[in-house]
Amino acid sequence: MAYLSDPKETIAVLQRYHFNFQKKFGQNFLIDAHVIEKIIAAAEIGKDDVVLEIGPGIGTLTQYLCEAAGDVVAVEIDRNLIPILTADTCKDYTNLKVINGDIMKTDIPGLLAEYGNRPVKVVANLPYYITTPILMKLLEDRLPIASITVMVQKEVAERMETGPGSKDYGALSLAVQYYAQPYLAANVPANCFMPRPNVGSAVIRLTLHEKPPVQVKDEKFMFTLIRASFNQRRKTLVNGIGNAPETGCTKEQVAEALARLNMSATIRGEALTLPEFAALADALGSMKQ
Repeated sequence: MAYLSDPKETIAVLQRYHFNFQKKFGQNFLIDAHVIEKIIAAAEIGKDDVVLEIGPGIGTLTQYLCEAAGDVVAVEIDRNLIPILTADTCKDYTNLKVINGDIMKTDIPGLLAEYGNRPVKVVANLPYYITTPILMKLLEDRLPIASITVMVQKEVAERMETGPGSKDYGALSLAVQYYAQPYLAANVPANCFMPRPNVGSAVIRLTLHEKPPVQVKDEKFMFTLIRASFNQRRKTLVNGIGNAPETGCTKEQVAEALARLNMSATIRGEALTLPEFAALADALGSMKQ
């Protein structure tokens, strides 16, 4: 069987089906076997695993996943790609199920129910325009997933992994680190894709926590505070949270909560760790009651 990680094979398939890349779906197909091997290694896939692949494209990564995993479920939004996957590039794999659908509207637990309690790992070369919404759905819905290994824009990967004090640190960093342990597995240059994206890429693995690393009384309220803190990141927490109507907090309450926690009244969101945001949420929550 011909592997699509060979650019000549990819071109042949695209020509055979007169396929045009859809900008609206953010389609950039991988054409580098070394990168695919790094993804498979980072995901630590074994024969017991069920892999959920989001956006298989023409099946470049899918071929390798089918050989490494027990079962693969691939969800592809572009219906023009379904016959390529099922009748051509991946037709010989009996452990592959291809679904035509939008992952944001897919009943993922229902899709995975037939595989019982086997470990589920998400692996994907994600469309960059919708990376964050997809990741947040996978994390916030508390799906039965052990890890998520994805190709994303390099700066997004750096944001997920970074800590307080960095310019990349923000709401995404805190959300990802609340649900998972991030590990940057590889940087990937633009020439590993067809067509070439205008940005650098990276492979990141998120290993989901069995329970969050911090305890907070109201998780939703904590994330409301975090978003307000970074919406205008140059502002102090007193102004950022106090000016955001969705928090329901006055500037005076924020100042008092910070004083209780022995934090400066002029501190900004980018200086706070996840445990400090949890403490602030609990302090402000008790005041509001």
